[in-house]
Amino acid sequence: MSDELTRRTFLKASMAAGVGLAAGGQVGGAEFKTTLKKAVIIGQPTEEALKPIKDAGFDGVETTAADVAPDAAAKGREAAEKVGVRINSVLRGWMEFNSTDPAKVEASIKSTETALRAAKAYGADAVLLVPCRIGGMPMPDAWAFDIAFDAKTGHLERVAKDAGDKYKAYIEAHDQATDTSREAVRKLIPVAEETGVVIALENVWNNLWVTPATFAHLVASFDSPWVKAYFDIGNHVKYAPPEAFIRAMGPRIAKCHVKDFKLNADGHGGNFCNIRDGSVNWPVVRKALDEVGYSGWMTIEGGSCSLQEHSKRLDLIIAGR
Repeated sequence: MSDELTRRTFLKASMAAGVGLAAGGQVGGAEFKTTLKKAVIIGQPTEEALKPIKDAGFDGVETTAADVAPDAAAKGREAAEKVGVRINSVLRGWMEFNSTDPAKVEASIKSTETALRAAKAYGADAVLLVPCRIGGMPMPDAWAFDIAFDAKTGHLERVAKDAGDKYKAYIEAHDQATDTSREAVRKLIPVAEETGVVIALENVWNNLWVTPATFAHLVASFDSPWVKAYFDIGNHVKYAPPEAFIRAMGPRIAKCHVKDFKLNADGHGGNFCNIRDGSVNWPVVRKALDEVGYSGWMTIEGGSCSLQEHSKRLDLIIAGR
């Protein structure tokens, strides 16, 4: 199986003007079937911290306070309900499921269990989890990946054309991370089912599952409603069009982070920027989310805009503009 997406395709799509816009959440004259809610990331969810977010027009938040007991999380839920917003997810973040130290793997599993139980008490329905990362060995540039992989195991057969053994260490590390991440997450599925909280896997430039097909394959391999994808729109721009990831993952998307990324003039590399200032083709992304039936949360991560400005920009994205 091979990814056929190219950087040229992305640049062409990004510059295209073939998508007509209309007011009221329409693209190309077709009204959206899905509903998107607005959120931002917050630390400890207190009334004092949540009120300005509500006043700026947001529907909810994602909390980074993952390592808390259920009774403490329940207090956060009470604060959110009093203000009139929802804590929709918990950001657990980086784990070490691929560590060669069993103690670190076990600690990562326990940490995720804590986050799942906290999420239930918060009233959230997902925990963002980055299974692991790899690096320190030769690997293709973001725009040079040309991946083929075994559809049964997810193991890589090639990461770039005509590379020989240049990327052998990367392939071995990637396959080990895939296998160990699957093993660890499968151990967590019973806790996810018990709490009613989805394990939402995210890529954060961890050099793993960098193409639409590989990321979608990883998530689908669990064949469980309790394991889905947390798709960060800006994180994937340097690899392929975000809409390609959305269409590949389809209904397996649990949540979305909203970030933007400005590619360099040659389409190779770039920098993060405020939403709607970068290379993401937001009308196309909104249309893709609608096509796959994603009705859910759009959580802004990072950026230098005020809450009010972020809220206005996210309104435009949700409207398909």
